[in-house]
Amino acid sequence: MTRETNFGAYDDPRDAGVPRRRRLLRAALRTATLAAIVVLLGLFVFPADAHAGRSCEAAKPSPAVIIKGMQLAERTAQGLDASGARVVVLARAGQDLSKYDLRYSHLGLAYKTEAGSWRVVHKLNQCGTATAGVYRQGLGEFFLDDLWRYEAAWAVPTPDVQARLLAMLEAPTEQVTRLHGAPYSIVSYVWGQKYQQSNQWAIETLAAAMEPATVQGRAQAQAWLQFKGYEPTTLRLGPLTRLGGRVGSANIAFDDHPNDKRFSDRIETVTVDSVFAWLPRAGLAARPVGFKL
Repeated sequence: MTRETNFGAYDDPRDAGVPRRRRLLRAALRTATLAAIVVLLGLFVFPADAHAGRSCEAAKPSPAVIIKGMQLAERTAQGLDASGARVVVLARAGQDLSKYDLRYSHLGLAYKTEAGSWRVVHKLNQCGTATAGVYRQGLGEFFLDDLWRYEAAWAVPTPDVQARLLAMLEAPTEQVTRLHGAPYSIVSYVWGQKYQQSNQWAIETLAAAMEPATVQGRAQAQAWLQFKGYEPTTLRLGPLTRLGGRVGSANIAFDDHPNDKRFSDRIETVTVDSVFAWLPRAGLAARPVGFKL
């Protein structure tokens, strides 16, 4: 079955019968309150088995975890509606990155449809692999599963940036995926094109939306980001950490980083925290706001 949520649609022969997310949905419905059911049905779009900024453990989330994710989605929708925005840069805390002094793990570009619901366009790694796709999901799916913290944060772009992003996000599929690269590394080099992680895709797509006539590829998007003063996060990862990460997971690679940086334990990559710091500094968005349950 081809999953409609993935713009770079892929087929999985194991998806026979009822999709996994829908089975979990039914389990949640059996224990949810009426209010939670209403929220759930309004905040989910389609099921998708992919991950970014959260763990890839095989354990299925419990109905209680799903309902808490729905509550976070409901509160987020209320906050986004109150902001008056049509487009925001939206983040979640799917992994504990505190040892790197980072609060959030993954971001997407969220927009409000004409019908009044919110959709998130973001890049997701197909768990356990070195490839990824771009998905359009509801807030419920965005906050589903094993979040490290039930916390949401968003930055509201300026009216001009919102208008340009909305035109991109509502455009045909080939527009919003124009700068998508399937090869994935969670620590891809910020100024490289061999791999592309989720947060990197989001800001490169922002660059394409802002300069559609001149940004035709990833290198041009990155040049625009540099011109606008974007600064990546520098992770201090020693050789044993790098070796363990590369051997232990298909979605971690360091070979795209320049040797002088990699061998001095400087891994420069795109993080949510660095994007949130950059957007207001560049005059592209207000300071991020958010809440936690």
